Amino acid sequence: MRNYFENDYTSYRFHNDVLHIIYHQGVSIDLNAAVQIVKDRLFLHEGRTLPILCDIRGIKEINKSARAYLAMEGSTLIKAVAVIVEPPVSEMMSEFYIRTSNPTIPTQSFENLEDAMVFLGKFME
Repeated sequence: MRNYFENDYTSYRFHNDVLHIIYHQGVSIDLNAAVQIVKDRLFLHEGRTLPILCDIRGIKEINKSARAYLAMEGSTLIKAVAVIVEPPVSEMMSEFYIRTSNPTIPTQSFENLEDAMVFLGKFME
């Protein structure tokens, strides 16, 4: 199993059976980017369903079609998502995403890693 991977938008790393996805600083996410992000993530999963820690503090912007794609197709093989945010921008972005996209899996925002990992711990095997 590959432990680390990076593309133009994100880096992926496994830590304690949680896949950490960290968006690069200043990145803009459109539908093509969202498709690539999900494709790369699914490759790393190797068919396993996992909890995800998603650090979105680097995202500059994300369009509606990308949000919709991530909420539906982007939920494949995910048990739960803890989103790391930094007020006010990424926090508002995360709250808007959760409220309008209605992700099909448990999704919650956090300002620190410790609280996010406690949340994800509920979804570990």
